[in-house]
Parts: sequence; C-alpha cells; structure tokens
Amino acid sequence: MDTNIRRIYYDKETGDVLVERGFNGFVTPTSIEKDIADFKVLSERNANSYRLLEIPFTQYSQDFSEASSYRVNPETKELEFQYRDPNEPDVEQPYIKSLSEAVEEQMDYLLDVDFRLLMVEMGI
Repeated sequence: MDTNIRRIYYDKETGDVLVERGFNGFVTPTSIEKDIADFKVLSERNANSYRLLEIPFTQYSQDFSEASSYRVNPETKELEFQYRDPNEPDVEQPYIKSLSEAVEEQMDYLLDVDFRLLMVEMGI
C-alpha cells in the first residue's frame, strides 16, 4: 500500500467533501473501515451515499494551498477547485479544473505550436 496518499470521501450526489485524510509517508495509512468508524460524518451515513477518491499526497499541492474550496465532480469523478478572484474577493467563483493542470496543458500546447512553427521555418 502506498503510504503517500490523500483520501477524499465525498457525497456521491453533490461532490461535496465530507472528510479528507492525508498520509505523507510519516504516518501509516489507516484502513478505510477505520476511517469510517473514526468519522461520525461517514459512520452515520448510508455507505452508498458517499464515495472515496484516493490520489497521491503531493498531487495538486499548489491547488490545495491556493484554492478556497474544492469538490469532486460527481459525473467525472475528478477534483474541481474554487479560487478567489482578488478583484472580487466576496464573489463566489465557480468550481473549475485544477489550475496547475490547465497551465500544464497550455504549456504542452505551446510547446507543440512552437515545434510546428520551427518545422515550418525549416521547411520540413
């Protein structure tokens, strides 16, 4: 079992996070059964009403530190983050995919475009 994990228990209908457990290698992960027993919000719910998402502990580290909130999209089962707009700090923003992933995708796209332009310039 990987000892560097983040467990996110979320409501299966809304994607709202119920419990997050992080194990960064210094703490031995508990069993899922123990998590359920330890957290009233899980033990008092019907087990069919929530789901578990496990990700590497360091994945989305920057997003977790910068986002004001996050949830799991119930349809895609992927994390979505809510970031505050510094120009409108009191206005609730929509949940969106990870900004770190979006930046990475843009970098990949720009590298591809740059490569294609280089090929055109070289006449290849």
